[in-house]
Amino acid sequence: MKRRKFLENAALGSLALGLTSFEKDRNKTHTEFPKRKLGKTGESLSIIGFGGIILNDNPQEYANEIVAKAFNSGINYFDIAPSYGNALPKLGPALKSYRKDCFLACKTMERTAQGAEKELNESLQALQTDHFDLYQLHALSSTDEVEKAFAPGGAMEVFSKAREKGKVRFLGFSAHDEEAALLAMSKFDFDTILYPINFNCWMNGDFGPRAFETAKSKGMGILALKAMAMTHIKAGETKPYKNVWYRPVEDDDMAGLALRYTLSEEVTAAIPPGDAQFFWKALEIVRDLKPITQSEIERLNAFATGNPPLFSTKA
Repeated sequence: MKRRKFLENAALGSLALGLTSFEKDRNKTHTEFPKRKLGKTGESLSIIGFGGIILNDNPQEYANEIVAKAFNSGINYFDIAPSYGNALPKLGPALKSYRKDCFLACKTMERTAQGAEKELNESLQALQTDHFDLYQLHALSSTDEVEKAFAPGGAMEVFSKAREKGKVRFLGFSAHDEEAALLAMSKFDFDTILYPINFNCWMNGDFGPRAFETAKSKGMGILALKAMAMTHIKAGETKPYKNVWYRPVEDDDMAGLALRYTLSEEVTAAIPPGDAQFFWKALEIVRDLKPITQSEIERLNAFATGNPPLFSTKA
């Protein structure tokens, strides 16, 4: 059978890393990995990013090993947020040896200047760095949140000052709401957008194309969330992966098509689901990356039948 169930990332140590043929055959020398330009920033990122939420509720030794393996596999884009449980303080020590060669992105859920400034400084300290390459408003979910961030005394005051002081290099946002994303882009010349660019959302939810096209027209760097997502976890169901709040695509072939669907767009990088097994799977998929074909898109659409998209603009 083509379908297999990924083993849950429950054990500790090396066995918990979800090792695959991709990184087993890598030695400890940093290797090249496919990269793409990030909008107008002048930076180039590995087309797969390391989602720091993988480290949540895992020991420091685990964090040290998996971050080293990711870096030595050629990953230079690392993403983290204070809302990812205890992952943020784990990433700081693990990434410290590689920090100068990495693009580190952090986020904040704070919408006021006071809250954002406090969290920015705490995050810098925890991550043992003097600056972030990218700092983002995290998970904008309504136009009211956008308005609050841009109001007097809002978080954007801190964002702009932090860039002037060199605490952050580039500014961006992530969003799970189309209207919020469009409003944010109309209010500020952001460098990046981190947004769900997912086959099921695009095909069956009409969610993604408008924000994507707006960001592209502005020359923004486009970073993809939820590329390998399928649908919601039903009420009463147990999460199959502790750091993933949705149901990922678990079928090997379809996971490959889902990621290729996203990376066939003008996307700089995609962040896989927050379990190490999906991270290594993504690295395997892009070893021989090819643009997705129309027949493969039709297969994906058929595969999604009966699985409502995570996000939709349809009533």
